[in-house]
Amino acid sequence: MKKIILLVLVFALSSCNSSEQSNGVSTDEVSNSASANGESNDNLPEIKFAEEVFDFGKITQGEKVSHSFVFKNTGKKNLIISGASGSCGCTVPEWPKEPIKPGAEGKINVVFNSEGKSGLQEKTVTVVTNCEPATRIVKIKAEIIVAETAKDTY
Repeated sequence: MKKIILLVLVFALSSCNSSEQSNGVSTDEVSNSASANGESNDNLPEIKFAEEVFDFGKITQGEKVSHSFVFKNTGKKNLIISGASGSCGCTVPEWPKEPIKPGAEGKINVVFNSEGKSGLQEKTVTVVTNCEPATRIVKIKAEIIVAETAKDTY
């Protein structure tokens, strides 16, 4: 029994030594914004969106619409987007999984499903990065028009 526990412990400790995460991003890509003594680290990535709010205008209930939020890494290190999530299940983002080099651009595609929605809608997408601050929020807006159904004329 002791040999099994020792074997599991050795395996667990050796797997912690890996320099790469499961998504293929090196741990060297992640930097802290400040050191333990409080000194600032200016060698960080920086995400700059061309626009942070997009308005679809009027759309018909049930339509699926999409928009791409274009961004640029204006920082000095590779930008890593570790995740993005919509404020509800009707808002689905897709983001680049590979690091974005300094000066390079990328885009986050957002699909909005207006099924079951009506009136003015505003949804957010929270983007998690290795920037400071770590999260950014982009928004989509739409006015959902409900089509009138044929009324009985009897």
